[in-house]
Amino acid sequence: MPVKKVEKIWMNGKHVNWDDAKVHVLSHVLHYGSSFFEGIRCYKTKQGPAVFRLGDHVKRLIHSARVFRAEIPFSYDDIFEAIVDTIKINELENCYIRPIAYRGYEDLNVNPLKNPVELTIAAYEWGSYLGQGAHESGIDVCVSSWRRSTPDTTPTMAKIGGAYMNSQLIKMEAIVNGFSEGIALDVNGYIGEGSGENMFLVQDGVLYTPGIHNGILSGITRKSIMTLAKDMGFEVKEGSLMREMLYMADEVFFCGTAAEITPIRSVDKMIVGNGMPGKVTKQMQEAFFEIVKEGNDKYGWLTFLDGKERILNMKQVK
Repeated sequence: MPVKKVEKIWMNGKHVNWDDAKVHVLSHVLHYGSSFFEGIRCYKTKQGPAVFRLGDHVKRLIHSARVFRAEIPFSYDDIFEAIVDTIKINELENCYIRPIAYRGYEDLNVNPLKNPVELTIAAYEWGSYLGQGAHESGIDVCVSSWRRSTPDTTPTMAKIGGAYMNSQLIKMEAIVNGFSEGIALDVNGYIGEGSGENMFLVQDGVLYTPGIHNGILSGITRKSIMTLAKDMGFEVKEGSLMREMLYMADEVFFCGTAAEITPIRSVDKMIVGNGMPGKVTKQMQEAFFEIVKEGNDKYGWLTFLDGKERILNMKQVK
C-alpha cells in the first residue's frame, strides 16, 4: 500500500514539511544499513485515538540502537512526546507510526562511530498490511528457502534496517511464487517467523510460538497475544517447533504491528484446518480488537491522545 502523504515529519527535534524530510546521499545508513526503527499503530478507538504500547516500542527502539553502540540523542520522554505530537500535528486518528534512528553523514568507513545518530518520526494512514480481507479470510503462505540469521551473526532481538534485507528475500520469493507471505526457518530448521511477523500455531487448544532463541524478533504484539491467551485460560508453549507442525496444526496465524492478527489458511498449498480462520484465532482477534478498536484496555497498553494527564501516565512503562 503506497504511503499517504501528510503535512509534517519530525526530524531531529523539529517538524519539517513532508517534502523537506531528506538525508544526504552519503549518509552511512544508505551504504551500510545502519538504522534502528519501530512500527507502531495509533487506533481510532471508541474512546478516542490511542497508540498501542507506545512506551514498549520507544524502549525497544532505544535498546536496538544501543546494541550497535548508537546512542540516540533524545531521551525516552523526548521520543514519546515527539510521536504523540507528530500524530496530533498531522490531525491523524488512525495511523501507522515509523520512528527511525540512523547513522548520518560524516564518514563512509564501515566503522560507524564517527557518524552522527539522527532520529526521524513519520506518521501516516495505512490499512491492512497483508491485503484486503486478510483478517477475515486468511492468507496463503509458503516456507521460504531463506533462513533467519543466527543470533551470533546479526542480533535478532534488535529491530534494525540491515536485517530486513533477509526479510525482503523471504517476501519476494513468496510473492513471485503466488503466496502472500513466507515463513522462515531458523538455522537449525525450526520454525522462525514471517518476513515481518511473529506467528502462533494452535493444536488441540494449545497455542505454540517459536522462542526468541529461534532467531525471531521479540515482538510486542506477540507478547500481548501471549498475555491475552493466558488470561483467557489457554496454555501457551514457547520453544523450538518442527516444520511439520505447520502441516499438522489446527490453526496458524501471524501477528505483529502491521499484520495485527492475520489467519493463515494454507501453508505450502496444504490447507490449515478447514481453510477458514479457526475458533482460537477468532477469539484472539476479538480480544485484541476489543482493546485497540473499542478502547477497553485493562492492561494499560493504550496511550490516549485526548489529554496530557493520560499521556504522562503512560510514560511510566519505562
